[in-house]
Amino acid sequence: MPSPFPGFPPEALQFFRGLARNNHREWFLPRKPLFEEKVKEPMRQLVDALNLALHDFAPEYDTDPDKAIFRIYRDVRFSKDKKPYKEQIAATFRRRGAPHHQGGYYFAISHKSVAVGGGVYLPEPALLLAIRQRIAEHHEEFRRILAAPPLRKLLGNLEGAQLSRVPRGFPADHPAAAVLRFKYYILYKELPPSLATSPKLYKAIVDRFRVMTPFLQFLTAPFAAQLKKPNALAMFA
Repeated sequence: MPSPFPGFPPEALQFFRGLARNNHREWFLPRKPLFEEKVKEPMRQLVDALNLALHDFAPEYDTDPDKAIFRIYRDVRFSKDKKPYKEQIAATFRRRGAPHHQGGYYFAISHKSVAVGGGVYLPEPALLLAIRQRIAEHHEEFRRILAAPPLRKLLGNLEGAQLSRVPRGFPADHPAAAVLRFKYYILYKELPPSLATSPKLYKAIVDRFRVMTPFLQFLTAPFAAQLKKPNALAMFA
């Protein structure tokens, strides 16, 4: 069956190579029409195609392209790095009705890699505590999810910063101590940049989104039910 997305045009990766060498307005502005045509529009088409795929295994994560795709402009107000543009294009698929910090699926395209991932990144303290409590109570289920051969093959191991010790409120000898130390819970895989211009890109992303679905469902269980209750999300805001 042919891929519903043929891949990005070669000009997309060429654009990011040039931007990496010339990350300033004088270079970008004359090439903005190129960015819109060869990078952003194909990205919109890919997001549309991925939304159709998500209907099969995670329909609640269907996300409008205008909300899914990150802006190329960097917020440099509080950054020492004053480069005005991101040197990639990325999108995230969030659970419908949930705040952004409550996790989702993610991918990014650049001249350096195709990155695919998902999970809950930098959650608010209340949400992080809820996730840790769920892991503590259901650690065997969580380990089974992480050990599933398809997930290990396509995404590898948990990624992210960790505390030096088990967080307060959990016993130091808890069976899940090593997992409870994570500050956030994501799976993340970088693939060759050449994949971006191939029809195989779509399947590579979909396959990884699909196998990480049990992982994401486990992490979001503490607040998923709350979405049906008016104003209940305030506890995780």
